Amino acid sequence: MNFLHYLDYFYNMDSDEGYNYEFDDEEEEEEEEEEECSEDSGEEEAEDEELLDPAVAGGEAEDCADTGGGGGGLGPGQEEEDYRFEVLTTEQILQHMVECIREVNEVIQNPATITRILLSHFNWDKEKLMERYFDGNLDKLFSECHVINPSKKPKMRPMSTRSSSQDMPCQICYLNYSNSYFTGLECGHKFCMQCWGDYLTTKIIEEGMGQTISCPAHNCDILVDDNTVMRLITDSKVKLKYQHLITNSFVECNRLLRWCPAPDCHHVIKVQYPDAKPVRCKCGRQFCFNCGENWHDPVKCKWLRKWIKKCDDDSETSNWIAANTKECPKCHVTIEKDGGCNHMVCRNQSCKAEFCWVCLGPWEPHGSQTMACYCCSLWNECILSMSQRSRAALQRYLFYCNRYMNHMQSLRFEHKLYAQVKQKMEEMQQHNMSWIEVQFLKKAVDVLCQCRSTLMFTYVFAFYLKKNNQSIIFENNQADLENATEVLSGYLERDISQDSLQDIKQKVQDKYRYCESRRRVLLQHVHEGYEKDLWEYIED
Repeated sequence: MNFLHYLDYFYNMDSDEGYNYEFDDEEEEEEEEEEECSEDSGEEEAEDEELLDPAVAGGEAEDCADTGGGGGGLGPGQEEEDYRFEVLTTEQILQHMVECIREVNEVIQNPATITRILLSHFNWDKEKLMERYFDGNLDKLFSECHVINPSKKPKMRPMSTRSSSQDMPCQICYLNYSNSYFTGLECGHKFCMQCWGDYLTTKIIEEGMGQTISCPAHNCDILVDDNTVMRLITDSKVKLKYQHLITNSFVECNRLLRWCPAPDCHHVIKVQYPDAKPVRCKCGRQFCFNCGENWHDPVKCKWLRKWIKKCDDDSETSNWIAANTKECPKCHVTIEKDGGCNHMVCRNQSCKAEFCWVCLGPWEPHGSQTMACYCCSLWNECILSMSQRSRAALQRYLFYCNRYMNHMQSLRFEHKLYAQVKQKMEEMQQHNMSWIEVQFLKKAVDVLCQCRSTLMFTYVFAFYLKKNNQSIIFENNQADLENATEVLSGYLERDISQDSLQDIKQKVQDKYRYCESRRRVLLQHVHEGYEKDLWEYIED
């Protein structure tokens, strides 16, 4: 169904006859036809299965339906049915929004566009809106939502005692128009149609505002309703932009909805309750519903956010500065040592202090002019230990970051491995092997990608983990999985000849089963630690 036609229908629902949300028979038939087409295309895709790029999928590559469970990233003991979700198209998102408005309007009986503003104010929490609506203070509620109470419409202020045929000035452009060319909101402020159209277009296109456009009158905070926007805007591009803004706001504010983070994907995931669980879009992208990042088991969203911020901002530049520079003890200007001598002279023109690089004390006690080289014997243990801690912190970060980035890079390269494996599978089928018999290669690549993704996030988890007995067990599990994963990767990249086929097949199957087992053990241990509160963290 056309997106613009669908939303136009919704905005034209408000009438004196009531609120009719039913669609005509032709539209229902179109929807049924689209569903049948999508089912047919889904069957064709199943017959001609493509190997997904693991870097795009964010995890293992499995077939995805409209509704489903979490996939292979779940912790031990969890079933796919534990976390149900649904993938919605753009039209289904809008239909869901209309359904929410209808449910509320069955109780409060307000114009649909006003109800949309009320729901938006409460982040589309119907229960919270109902609770506030019936607490006995409607005037305060509508005032907070910046709309006029429909049951208490104010008396319209007469703009002029002259007849409607006489021209009158617009308070924005000050051009004279007939009274019939003016329009406004329930607040009583009226302006010419041209100024209204220009004002709304500027707000929508240039400022990206949708649900928070207020009356153009000075100090008036009454919001422009959707009906008014659709009536006053004639440019279809501006209408479409506005409708996208409203739809995006609906998704962003609704805690049960989240856009798929894949580029150029316009699907939305709808869940029954929000949680940090894996969901998979129709495009193949698997991500965490709670934070929107690629599924990151075993690390929690909180620590992943801190890690990403640490990698993106200048915190490590500051670490380098702390490890390789010092401040002048007099003027506190940052100084970098560019020679072997410990005799430092501050180049700040207003300072020129001379001091020792090692202890930061005055240079005078350290030697005389007759000495060929200077040697500091006045150690400052506090300053030295601070410098050592800075260097150690930087080295520790680089250790985990390098391993994290290595697995990320390997995941991005695995699409080449998928292509190679697909070619090998085709070649093997030409040597009297069935399609079923060669599927072990695809399974092995899937497991390899799962293991790399898990290992990548284990280094984030380990970076914030304090040392204790449980962390040692975790590191042993991590090292075991790391070694097995690299061996499996080596098997898959090896050339497979007809003579070595049976031997390599057995080795690949044994190794990917071992990798699956070790990955489950590692995740089970981490989740057990979460449940029993065994982990201690380093606050960065």
